[in-house]
Amino acid sequence: MLEEKTYDKLLGHAFDIPVKVEYWDGTSEVYGEGTPETVIQLKKAISIKELTSLPTLTLGEAYMNGDIEVKGDLQELVASAYRSVNSFVTDNSGFLKFLPKISHSEKNSKEDVQSHYDIGNDFYRLWLDKTMTYSCAYFKDENDTLEQAQKNKVRHVLTKLNPERGKTLVDIGCGWGSVLFMAAEEFGLKATGITLSQEQYDQVKEEIKTRGLEGQVDVYLEDYREVEEKFDYATSIGMFEHVGKENLPKYFEQVQKLLVPNGRALIHGITGQHEGVGSDPFLSKYIFPGGYIPNVAENLTNIMNAGLQLTDLEPLRRHYQKTLEIWYQNYLEHIDTVVDRYGEPFSRMWSLYLQACAASFEAGNIDVMQYLLVNGTSGYGLPMTRDYMYENS
Repeated sequence: MLEEKTYDKLLGHAFDIPVKVEYWDGTSEVYGEGTPETVIQLKKAISIKELTSLPTLTLGEAYMNGDIEVKGDLQELVASAYRSVNSFVTDNSGFLKFLPKISHSEKNSKEDVQSHYDIGNDFYRLWLDKTMTYSCAYFKDENDTLEQAQKNKVRHVLTKLNPERGKTLVDIGCGWGSVLFMAAEEFGLKATGITLSQEQYDQVKEEIKTRGLEGQVDVYLEDYREVEEKFDYATSIGMFEHVGKENLPKYFEQVQKLLVPNGRALIHGITGQHEGVGSDPFLSKYIFPGGYIPNVAENLTNIMNAGLQLTDLEPLRRHYQKTLEIWYQNYLEHIDTVVDRYGEPFSRMWSLYLQACAASFEAGNIDVMQYLLVNGTSGYGLPMTRDYMYENS
């Protein structure tokens, strides 16, 4: 059968672990050396053209619809595909031809953010920790709970800024406010949050009242490009992945404009340490419309062009892998609720997303980094060594 011979060519080098594939016609094949611990069940034929031109989208949709089942460790299977240098899954040569130009106007940016974050706070409460922090945690100890690790992360971010009490901070893409509240309550800062998510905005406003922080914390439902006020410090966690390739220069230029002279910024986000990270068609269609992951060289170029100077850079890849693995375990505990509320395809989509992201960090396909920047000369206003980052966080 010609189609199965083509599958043999594709799958023969797709993974660096032995994998058994069970085909829709009852036949099966083992690819790789050794006894396979993972079985891929193809319940129907998948278009070879689609598989080779848009592999992650085609496989992702097949998994969502139940046309593919995986028996074994899905995270390890995806990680093995990323590790395999000859895998068709990591060859994006076909993808760029089909990727439409994505608009990142203020209107489109708002729609993109709301399509992801305004699924509803109740959905995220199922598997995030009590702080509702939807970004990489920081495990000072491998036995830290997720909640403790998320608080560690926020404290690590704020400590790196070496802030003075009474000064001002803006959090670009403030999420559900964890940075804002710690900045105010522990560091004595006057904090302002910026978000395009109505759900996040409403909760932060409510939490400000609950904590009695009126006058010290505020939040605005607006595009970060519209903010004209100056601040002593800026934070932005998990934000630049949403602005789009064409807007990365403007993003870092806006960070610079928001800072007073010699003001400091801590920018935390997903970054590639190789060429060709960029966009993924499955994530663009179903999870992060308009998303783009820049590599570290792109970010550094844009940082320099914006007139900012880098004073510290810290990769946190292993921390995000562990964060995602905990999120997935939390998600599994509520999978029946997700199916009841949102349906089986949605449930499988998020299951795949969380496991595939963990695999991508595990394999080093993507990384997450913290960029400590100064709107002035590198290191201005900071201690001579990095010890303060760890002594106080």
